[in-house]
Amino acid sequence: MRLDRNCIVFTGGGTGGHVYPGLAVIEALRRQWPGRIVWIGSGKAVEREAVEQAGVEFLSISSGKFRRSLSLRNFSDLFRILAGFFQSVAILRRLKPCLLFSKGGYVSVPPCAAAAFLKIPYFTHESDVSPGLATRLNAGSAAAIFVSWQDTLQYLKPQWQRKSLIAGNPVRAAIATGDAARGRRFLGSPDALPLILVLGGSQGAEQVNKLIQSVLPELAGKAFVAHQTGSAGLPCRPADSGYKGFAYLHQELPDVYAAATVIVGRAGAGTIWEACAARKPLILIPLYGPDTRGDQVHNTRLLQSADAALGLIGDEATPENLLTALTQILHTDGRADKLVERASAVMNPNAAADIAAVVLSQIGRTAI
Repeated sequence: MRLDRNCIVFTGGGTGGHVYPGLAVIEALRRQWPGRIVWIGSGKAVEREAVEQAGVEFLSISSGKFRRSLSLRNFSDLFRILAGFFQSVAILRRLKPCLLFSKGGYVSVPPCAAAAFLKIPYFTHESDVSPGLATRLNAGSAAAIFVSWQDTLQYLKPQWQRKSLIAGNPVRAAIATGDAARGRRFLGSPDALPLILVLGGSQGAEQVNKLIQSVLPELAGKAFVAHQTGSAGLPCRPADSGYKGFAYLHQELPDVYAAATVIVGRAGAGTIWEACAARKPLILIPLYGPDTRGDQVHNTRLLQSADAALGLIGDEATPENLLTALTQILHTDGRADKLVERASAVMNPNAAADIAAVVLSQIGRTAI
């Protein structure tokens, strides 16, 4: 099959954390390469909207995932994954891309398998310290594996380590260029109060929501809380109460980042790297327990060990400890600045451009 040097396919999805880093790479590519870019995703509304708002063609496939608990859905999802594979084969045969770039997530597995079947080279990227199942499934036939952290290499087989590149997690350029005044106007936040931005990820986080609800009385008159609750989160209260809740942020996100004094959130790679790009100190409350593979705990511990973020893991995530952590950052001279500087020292701010450069070099090597 003759491959088209003027076409690249991206894949990945399930959560925003598997979409936005890919969009950051696309943004960097477009500065140097005018070709066609198509995204294969799961068709979730948030995912599709994010991709199409970035001006990228979006095609959806059937997708499924394996759960850590015993579930009949694991069986039914096998058929969805198989259907996704055949749909991906059809799409890739039609587009004939010179490269597939996987940003991970369960939806990426069928397109990567299809690319291997059709002998189309593909790259895969892992954002977290410990690789997820999709990355482990995709890694074997990948031409290159991008990882965000040096520590990730210890989780990879020796043959995978040899084709791995430590690149960091790509972040959209806009994240670092928000307007703080515009962000405060959007939130209805007074300039005189510190602004605590709470992020639960694209799907929200019940534990984080309940913690914030518990500490709001203590923060009244001392700080303004801007809270991304997820679609099933807490009911929004009027902005003049010192609190504004919202399900999700889109184009307002860079301005809200710029306005924030401190960020409280889950420890997904997207939150971590975007906060670093926006130069904001972090308090991390990672997903913890048997229903998670522990990736957010690994992310948190790595940053804690570098004194690059504060973390509340498992039973440490209490209202009292959250208030103590907020006090450290808001009222201890130099503490916020030190956390930001340490975070900047352990993260690569040029990840998107560095990955785009490798992608462009692969295009040049593609046999037509």
